[in-house]
Amino acid sequence: MAHLLSVNVGTPREVPLPGGSVGTAIWKSPVAGRVALRRHNLDGDRQADLRVHGGPWKAVYLYPSEHYSYWAGELPDAELPHGAFGENLTSAGLLEDAVRIGDRFRIGSVVLQATQPRMPCYKLNVRFDRADMVRRFWASGRSGIYFSVVEEGEIGAGDEIEQAGPGPEEITVADVVRLFKGEETDPEKLRRAMRSPLHGSWKEELDGRFRG
Repeated sequence: MAHLLSVNVGTPREVPLPGGSVGTAIWKSPVAGRVALRRHNLDGDRQADLRVHGGPWKAVYLYPSEHYSYWAGELPDAELPHGAFGENLTSAGLLEDAVRIGDRFRIGSVVLQATQPRMPCYKLNVRFDRADMVRRFWASGRSGIYFSVVEEGEIGAGDEIEQAGPGPEEITVADVVRLFKGEETDPEKLRRAMRSPLHGSWKEELDGRFRG
C-alpha cells in the first residue's frame, strides 16, 4: 500500500549568490504529527515566488522516496533527508509512471488531484550548490508530482495513499514528461494529454512542440 513517509514544510530564506541573493523556500524539513492542508498550502509552508510556485494547481508537491537511491548514487557527497528536493510529501509506492493526470487520492482526511509534473528551475542548483542540478534532474525523468487540493483536511507521516478516483484520460505524469522531452512521439498520447486536466504551461508547450 502506498503511504506517506514524511510531511515537509519550509519558509523562504535569502541565499547569497555571486552578485546578490535569491529568496527560496526549497529547503523543506519533516514535521511531526498531523498537518492541516488548505487550498494552496500546508500549514507552516510558504513559497518565495508565487508567480511560478504554489497556487491552486501546484498546492502540494510529492516526490517518491524510491528516487532517493538513484540520487544517492548520482550525488554521493550530498545529504539527502526527506524533503531534499523541495517536496511537501515524501511517499513510498506512488510513482510517476502509475499516476495519471487527474487521478485523485485520499491521504488522511485530504483528497488531492494530480495536475502536472515538476518543471525544475534554477533553485535546484542553489539547493544542491551544483550548476548542473537542473539538467541532471530533468535528464533523470524523476519529476515528482504536483497536486491540487480537492478536499482540505489533515495529513501526517504514515498515512495511507488510497485511490479516490481515476483521471479521465490514460496519460501518466511520466508520459507527459516523455512527450515534452521528445522521448515519446505517439500522437494518441499527445491527444490524451491535451484532453486531460493537465495544468500549467504544459499543454501550450506540448502543442507548440508537436506543431512546430
